[in-house]
Amino acid sequence: MSKLILGTRGSDLALTQTRMVEAALCRAHPGFECEVKIIKTIGDQRQDLKLTEFSSEAIVDKGIFTKELEVALAAGEVDLAVHSLKDVPTELEETFVISAVLERADTRDVLLTKAPCGKLAELPEGARLATSSVRRQAQLQWLRSDLQVEEIRGNVPTRLSKLLKDGGMDGILLAMAGLKRLGYLGETGDGDGEATHIDWEGQRIHVTPLGPPEFLAACGQGAIALETRADDAETRAKLEPINDAETFTRITAERLILERLQAGCHTPVGVDTGIEGDELRIHLRVFDEAQLSAPPREARVTGASSGNHLEGLIDQLMNSLND
Repeated sequence: MSKLILGTRGSDLALTQTRMVEAALCRAHPGFECEVKIIKTIGDQRQDLKLTEFSSEAIVDKGIFTKELEVALAAGEVDLAVHSLKDVPTELEETFVISAVLERADTRDVLLTKAPCGKLAELPEGARLATSSVRRQAQLQWLRSDLQVEEIRGNVPTRLSKLLKDGGMDGILLAMAGLKRLGYLGETGDGDGEATHIDWEGQRIHVTPLGPPEFLAACGQGAIALETRADDAETRAKLEPINDAETFTRITAERLILERLQAGCHTPVGVDTGIEGDELRIHLRVFDEAQLSAPPREARVTGASSGNHLEGLIDQLMNSLND
């Protein structure tokens, strides 16, 4: 095998992430060739709908951003699908598998505002914010019950423009990883938690990172996942050299948490994971979907993640959450 066909969505971010995969494959396999095939998902085609408005046949947690890519994968039209992992449904069909992930990027969320804002507490009373994530909405309303939070759709440039054009909107929330990958932040604000800014359409947008322990990310956030057919051993072998083992361990734990909670990839669950030496640490936060502003359930655990230890560690976390 000297060539792979990579399936991807067509947004700037999706294409940027696919180019990252292509570059990694070419470094691992000199002389290797990749072909990129853009596939529109129902989530891309119906940006007029809120996520909550999709029909039962295409609800968010069943893959509105991944299903069409899987159809192409099953038909052999592509060899692998490139996803933002947080968009991938918790339960995959038996014919598919996450074969590799690239090294994880910054997992934090970002508050983008028209007025300077050093932290969430500095937003004015009753500020109006927009996000497509029920997890972000829940954490916002838990921390600041006065905030007005509504849904927003569209790619990153579209959302930035909506923020500037809507006079009554104070801010929006996005993922730090996407902003960095698109080059909007460069190296600024990397790891130090300090606000920076984006100059967009002649105006300045202020950037405030929201990170743990105050604000927890989505399961899989910041990770680029490579999905293949489960029986395609040749493609899976080609992906082995570009798989980041630490990231794979973390996202495996996070997706196992969602499975145990019977939660989807877009339900109000926040998580922070990290590996220190041979130990995996997990901080989990679960909100009540019927009452997002209610105090969440939380649990923390640290322990070995190698071999069969991961299942036991997740059991310990779940027991702590239910206590």
